[in-house]
Amino acid sequence: MIVVGVVGYVKTPRGLRSLNTVWAEHLSDECKRRFYKNWYKAKKKAFTKYVKKYTDGKKEIEAELAELKKHCSVIRVLAHTQVRKLNLGQKKAHLIEIQVNGGASAADKVDFAVKLFEKAVTVDSVFSANEMIDTIAITKGHGTEGVVTRWGVTRLPRKTHRGLRKVACVGAWHPARLQWSVARAGQMGFHHRTEINKKVYKIGKKGEDTHGAGTDFDVTTKDITPMGGFPHYGVVKEDYLMIKGAVPGTKKRPITLRRSLLAQTSRNALEEIKLKFIDTSSKFGHGRFQTYEEKLKTFGRTKN
Repeated sequence: MIVVGVVGYVKTPRGLRSLNTVWAEHLSDECKRRFYKNWYKAKKKAFTKYVKKYTDGKKEIEAELAELKKHCSVIRVLAHTQVRKLNLGQKKAHLIEIQVNGGASAADKVDFAVKLFEKAVTVDSVFSANEMIDTIAITKGHGTEGVVTRWGVTRLPRKTHRGLRKVACVGAWHPARLQWSVARAGQMGFHHRTEINKKVYKIGKKGEDTHGAGTDFDVTTKDITPMGGFPHYGVVKEDYLMIKGAVPGTKKRPITLRRSLLAQTSRNALEEIKLKFIDTSSKFGHGRFQTYEEKLKTFGRTKN
């Protein structure tokens, strides 16, 4: 993630209200694409006037930051993903607000945010191995589904008139309305969901030994990407996070990770994990081999 701005919120009787947003001097094209519907037809004039605030000694910028320090109670940074580093075919970055917690005052939070302008925030600077985190994402969409698939309702007997994948009775005469608890057909999936307490097993850093899939018990030199690549994704080249369990959504869909909001006291949460083996066999076929060298030793040279 690259930090490109800071936004401050003031408390009002109707909730939080944004006071002002201060942007960094230099924004990459992948970030600017987020503000355009059609990049190649656009004149690409976004932030050309805003940059002039930085030319005259940053007086306007300093005044806006001072206003945030004086009036705001909640400070959030604006950060965007480095989508160009992935082989997704997408060039438009995702933009997100991340709240700054900690610091004695709003001034400390603003100073902390400004120091991060135009800098990358790496995954290992936020999370550490063996801690519990939460995942927030949009689940896999299934479109409109009936009650049997959507709610697990039991099918009716074989000879039922007008269909059997239905709810037999949707309610009594009175109250003369449908209860919210009655299963009905409708949208299934593509919902915003938060799953809590996922344990971080491993953090892999690009260009370091931790990026591989070797362990103390399995000293084979192999990459974290399984043979043939991850299905529907490809090869992992950048930093990665290995967590326990599943996460919502399809492949290539953005996932928001956050530190746990609860004080973790359980044995599972406090346990230190030592991985013994990471399976890198192919996820497409039967997966007999862990590396290409192992496959070559078994099969020998094959004809192209």
